[in-house]
Amino acid sequence: MGKVKVKKADVWIDMTPMSDVMVLLLTFFMLTSTFVKNEAVKVITPGSVSEVKVPETNVLTILCDKDGRIFVGMDNPKRMGELVQGMADQYGVQLTKGQMETARSAASIGVEMQDLASALNLEEKLNEYQATKGIPTDSVDGKMSQFQDWVKMARDNNGSEMKLAIKADAGTPYKTIKKMMSELQDMSENRYYLITALKSNSED
Repeated sequence: MGKVKVKKADVWIDMTPMSDVMVLLLTFFMLTSTFVKNEAVKVITPGSVSEVKVPETNVLTILCDKDGRIFVGMDNPKRMGELVQGMADQYGVQLTKGQMETARSAASIGVEMQDLASALNLEEKLNEYQATKGIPTDSVDGKMSQFQDWVKMARDNNGSEMKLAIKADAGTPYKTIKKMMSELQDMSENRYYLITALKSNSED
Protein backbone atom coordinates (compact mmCIF):
# COMPACT_ATOMS: atom_id res chain seq x y z
CA MET A 1 0.00 0.00 0.00
CA GLY A 2 1.43 3.36 -1.00
CA LYS A 3 2.24 6.07 1.54
CA VAL A 4 -0.11 8.98 1.83
CA LYS A 5 1.74 12.18 1.14
CA VAL A 6 0.83 15.01 3.45
CA LYS A 7 0.84 18.29 1.69
CA LYS A 8 3.17 20.67 3.45
CA ALA A 9 1.72 24.10 4.10
CA ASP A 10 3.97 27.08 3.52
CA VAL A 11 4.80 29.00 6.69
CA TRP A 12 4.47 32.73 6.26
CA ILE A 13 5.47 35.16 9.00
CA ASP A 14 4.45 38.78 8.81
CA MET A 15 7.60 40.81 9.54
CA THR A 16 5.84 44.18 9.51
CA PRO A 17 5.38 44.43 13.32
CA MET A 18 9.04 43.56 13.89
CA SER A 19 10.24 46.19 11.44
CA ASP A 20 7.95 48.74 13.09
CA VAL A 21 9.46 47.96 16.48
CA MET A 22 13.01 48.24 15.10
CA VAL A 23 12.27 51.64 13.57
CA LEU A 24 10.74 52.86 16.83
CA LEU A 25 13.76 51.68 18.83
CA LEU A 26 16.18 53.30 16.39
CA THR A 27 14.24 56.57 16.51
CA PHE A 28 14.16 56.47 20.32
CA PHE A 29 17.94 56.04 20.63
CA MET A 30 18.63 58.72 18.02
CA LEU A 31 16.46 61.26 19.84
CA THR A 32 17.57 60.50 23.40
CA SER A 33 21.28 59.80 23.01
CA THR A 34 23.92 62.44 23.60
CA PHE A 35 27.33 62.45 21.98
CA VAL A 36 30.29 62.46 24.36
CA LYS A 37 32.94 65.00 23.44
CA ASN A 38 36.62 64.27 23.82
CA GLU A 39 37.91 65.99 26.94
CA ALA A 40 41.17 67.90 26.93
CA VAL A 41 42.86 65.31 29.14
CA LYS A 42 42.14 61.77 30.26
CA VAL A 43 41.11 61.63 33.89
CA ILE A 44 40.90 58.42 35.93
CA THR A 45 38.54 59.29 38.76
CA PRO A 46 38.92 57.73 42.24
CA GLY A 47 36.48 55.03 43.31
CA SER A 48 33.53 55.71 45.60
CA VAL A 49 30.45 53.86 46.86
CA SER A 50 28.32 56.99 46.53
CA GLU A 51 25.44 56.67 44.08
CA VAL A 52 24.46 60.36 43.96
CA LYS A 53 24.05 61.30 40.31
CA VAL A 54 25.40 64.53 38.86
CA PRO A 55 22.72 66.62 37.08
CA GLU A 56 22.85 66.41 33.29
CA THR A 57 21.92 70.01 32.48
CA ASN A 58 23.17 73.44 33.54
CA VAL A 59 26.42 72.07 34.99
CA LEU A 60 29.88 73.61 35.01
CA THR A 61 32.41 70.76 35.04
CA ILE A 62 35.83 71.51 36.52
CA LEU A 63 38.35 69.02 35.19
CA CYS A 64 41.67 68.52 37.00
CA ASP A 65 44.31 66.15 35.63
CA LYS A 66 46.98 64.24 37.56
CA ASP A 67 49.49 67.08 37.06
CA GLY A 68 47.14 69.65 38.59
CA ARG A 69 46.09 71.38 35.35
CA ILE A 70 42.56 72.76 35.44
CA PHE A 71 39.97 72.94 32.64
CA VAL A 72 36.35 74.08 32.64
CA GLY A 73 33.41 73.19 30.42
CA MET A 74 29.64 73.59 30.20
CA ASP A 75 27.15 70.84 29.42
CA ASN A 76 25.96 72.11 26.03
CA PRO A 77 27.41 74.13 23.11
CA LYS A 78 25.19 77.19 23.64
CA ARG A 79 26.24 77.64 27.27
CA MET A 80 29.85 76.90 26.40
CA GLY A 81 29.81 79.57 23.71
CA GLU A 82 28.30 82.13 26.10
CA LEU A 83 30.94 81.32 28.71
CA VAL A 84 33.87 81.70 26.32
CA GLN A 85 32.44 84.89 24.77
CA GLY A 86 31.89 86.40 28.22
CA MET A 87 35.46 85.68 29.26
CA ALA A 88 36.80 87.02 25.96
CA ASP A 89 34.86 90.27 26.45
CA GLN A 90 36.08 90.60 30.03
CA TYR A 91 39.74 90.19 29.05
CA GLY A 92 39.49 92.16 25.79
CA VAL A 93 40.15 89.15 23.56
CA GLN A 94 38.70 89.39 20.03
CA LEU A 95 37.31 86.10 18.70
CA THR A 96 36.21 85.35 15.13
CA LYS A 97 33.15 83.30 14.16
CA GLY A 98 35.39 80.34 13.40
CA GLN A 99 37.06 80.56 16.80
CA MET A 100 33.66 80.74 18.52
CA GLU A 101 32.51 77.69 16.57
CA THR A 102 35.52 75.80 17.91
CA ALA A 103 34.76 77.03 21.43
CA ARG A 104 31.14 75.86 21.27
CA SER A 105 32.19 72.39 20.12
CA ALA A 106 34.89 72.00 22.78
CA ALA A 107 34.23 69.80 25.80
CA SER A 108 36.40 72.05 27.97
CA ILE A 109 38.81 74.98 27.85
CA GLY A 110 42.09 75.11 29.75
CA VAL A 111 44.44 77.86 28.61
CA GLU A 112 45.52 81.29 29.82
CA MET A 113 43.34 84.07 28.46
CA GLN A 114 46.14 85.61 26.40
CA ASP A 115 46.46 82.27 24.57
CA LEU A 116 42.73 81.72 24.06
CA ALA A 117 42.45 83.06 20.50
CA SER A 118 45.50 81.22 19.20
CA ALA A 119 44.36 78.00 20.90
CA LEU A 120 40.92 78.18 19.28
CA ASN A 121 42.59 78.58 15.87
CA LEU A 122 43.87 75.01 16.22
CA GLU A 123 40.34 73.56 15.89
CA GLU A 124 40.75 69.73 15.97
CA LYS A 125 44.17 70.04 17.65
CA LEU A 126 42.83 72.20 20.49
CA ASN A 127 42.82 69.36 23.04
CA GLU A 128 46.35 68.31 22.10
CA TYR A 129 47.57 71.88 22.66
CA GLN A 130 45.76 72.68 25.89
CA ALA A 131 46.56 69.32 27.48
CA THR A 132 49.87 70.84 28.61
CA LYS A 133 48.45 74.23 29.65
CA GLY A 134 45.58 74.62 32.12
CA ILE A 135 43.80 77.63 33.62
CA PRO A 136 45.94 79.63 36.11
CA THR A 137 44.76 79.58 39.72
CA ASP A 138 47.11 82.31 40.94
CA SER A 139 45.65 85.73 41.58
CA VAL A 140 47.41 88.84 40.25
CA ASP A 141 47.53 92.16 42.16
CA GLY A 142 44.95 90.94 44.65
CA LYS A 143 42.36 90.29 41.93
CA MET A 144 40.51 87.07 41.30
CA SER A 145 42.43 84.34 39.51
CA GLN A 146 41.51 83.37 35.95
CA PHE A 147 40.00 80.16 37.33
CA GLN A 148 37.74 82.17 39.63
CA ASP A 149 36.80 84.44 36.71
CA TRP A 150 35.69 81.41 34.66
CA VAL A 151 33.53 80.15 37.52
CA LYS A 152 32.06 83.60 38.18
CA MET A 153 31.28 84.13 34.49
CA ALA A 154 29.53 80.76 34.33
CA ARG A 155 27.52 81.66 37.43
CA ASP A 156 26.58 85.08 36.06
CA ASN A 157 25.47 83.54 32.75
CA ASN A 158 23.49 80.63 34.17
CA GLY A 159 22.17 81.84 37.51
CA SER A 160 21.92 80.22 40.93
CA GLU A 161 20.46 77.01 39.48
CA MET A 162 23.78 76.11 37.85
CA LYS A 163 25.62 73.24 39.55
CA LEU A 164 29.36 72.73 39.92
CA ALA A 165 30.95 69.34 39.35
CA ILE A 166 34.62 68.58 40.04
CA LYS A 167 36.20 65.74 38.09
CA ALA A 168 39.72 65.15 39.37
CA ASP A 169 42.18 62.38 38.61
CA ALA A 170 42.90 59.87 41.36
CA GLY A 171 46.56 60.93 41.15
CA THR A 172 45.96 64.67 41.41
CA PRO A 173 48.12 66.19 44.20
CA TYR A 174 46.13 67.02 47.32
CA LYS A 175 47.52 70.56 47.46
CA THR A 176 46.04 71.26 44.01
CA ILE A 177 42.57 70.09 45.07
CA LYS A 178 42.86 72.05 48.32
CA LYS A 179 43.83 75.24 46.47
CA MET A 180 41.00 74.84 43.97
CA MET A 181 38.45 74.28 46.73
CA SER A 182 39.84 77.25 48.69
CA GLU A 183 39.35 79.50 45.66
CA LEU A 184 35.78 78.25 45.29
CA GLN A 185 35.19 78.87 48.97
CA ASP A 186 36.52 82.44 48.63
CA MET A 187 33.75 82.96 46.06
CA SER A 188 31.12 81.47 48.39
CA GLU A 189 30.85 78.47 46.06
CA ASN A 190 30.56 75.85 48.78
CA ARG A 191 28.31 73.30 47.09
CA TYR A 192 29.60 71.06 44.31
CA TYR A 193 29.55 67.47 43.14
CA LEU A 194 32.64 65.26 43.11
CA ILE A 195 32.63 62.92 40.12
CA THR A 196 33.95 59.47 41.02
CA ALA A 197 33.90 55.94 39.63
CA LEU A 198 31.36 53.69 41.34
CA LYS A 199 32.79 50.71 43.19
CA SER A 200 31.23 48.06 45.40
CA ASN A 201 31.89 47.69 49.14
CA SER A 202 33.70 44.42 48.45
CA GLU A 203 36.48 46.35 46.68
CA ASP A 204 37.54 48.11 49.89
